[in-house]
Amino acid sequence: CVWLLGGLVALAGALVYAELAARRPAVGGQYAYLRDAWGPLPAFLYGWSLLLVIQSGGMAAVAITFARYAIDLTGAGVSEGAVAAAALGLLTAINCLGVRSGATLQSALMVLKILAIAGLVLAGLALAPAHPGYASPPPSAAPLGSLTTLAAIGAAMTAVMFSYGGWQTSSFVAGEMKNPQRDLVRGLLLGVTGVVILYAAVAFVCVYALGPAGLARSPTPASDVMRLALGETGATLIALGIAISALGFLSQGMLTTPRVYFAMAEDGLFFRSIATVSPRTHVPILAVLLQGAAAIAVALSGTYGQILSYVVSVDFIWFALTGAALFVYRAREPGGAGFRLPLHPLITGFFVAACALVVVATVWNNPINSAIGFAIVLAGVPACLFWMRRRRSAP
Repeated sequence: CVWLLGGLVALAGALVYAELAARRPAVGGQYAYLRDAWGPLPAFLYGWSLLLVIQSGGMAAVAITFARYAIDLTGAGVSEGAVAAAALGLLTAINCLGVRSGATLQSALMVLKILAIAGLVLAGLALAPAHPGYASPPPSAAPLGSLTTLAAIGAAMTAVMFSYGGWQTSSFVAGEMKNPQRDLVRGLLLGVTGVVILYAAVAFVCVYALGPAGLARSPTPASDVMRLALGETGATLIALGIAISALGFLSQGMLTTPRVYFAMAEDGLFFRSIATVSPRTHVPILAVLLQGAAAIAVALSGTYGQILSYVVSVDFIWFALTGAALFVYRAREPGGAGFRLPLHPLITGFFVAACALVVVATVWNNPINSAIGFAIVLAGVPACLFWMRRRRSAP
């Protein structure tokens, strides 16, 4: 149920971003939406937190996941941090070669990822024996409407919403699309719908094969399901699939996010050199290198759980503000766009409220790590004032 609820939030967000993309088909995506609605300071703080917390932290967490499965598969006697850093460095180099290279790699990884997830679902349903108690939930430790249960649902939503995240970064490359009003809207809606279906199916097959209690005990449920279905060969195959899935997320982040730093530099709110585009590859190479270096630094410095909580607590503040920006645009520009969100303001309000609740739940369950993320964001205020003063004094 939490996976389905998270899917509704992600789908509502995709609808909101689809109209924003149609109204503002510019390089920078979410950065541009925030800048034009709320001004340069919130937009800068978003880019600042993207570099130091959200994207770099998310990529670091997923790189650590990749490293764990890669080490498990190969038996290599190396540290998780070293493998994660090597994977991030390789993807940085590939995306410096050009948009076509990064997009081709991303497409290949996406197909492999979908095949791995579909294989898990089909093998689990067809070959794994059904757990006798899969249809009977375990006795609840607290009433459904109690604060304890709501806090537990909120804790689950932190990881679920992180897993669904990533669709918003497609808006970062809107300025490099031939027809963003059409293609970006289609990509957002079809992509998010497909992901919700796949993830909900995975959640169901894990409960079906392992039962609620077995799923709760398992640190690697996908491997356990495939072990029941196909033995150790199945567990090895799905571990390989999860490693490929992690690389797909990392490739997507490396391909899209540096365009935000490019847009910040073009606005005079970051080092001007970051906006330099290679005449040969047509890629903002310095922006890509900056993103890669930041992700490697976070991967070498933190653990998965710490990174996850401070990423989500900060990320969903910007989701809420970006969703609220649609109210501003509708008031300023009541005319039509290439895509208009149906049932506005109900869907927009639902998305903004859900994002706010995810922030509250994450802070409630992980106050210290969330405070670290907020402190990093606030440290961007003097940095923004410096760049704004420098921009005013520039010729």
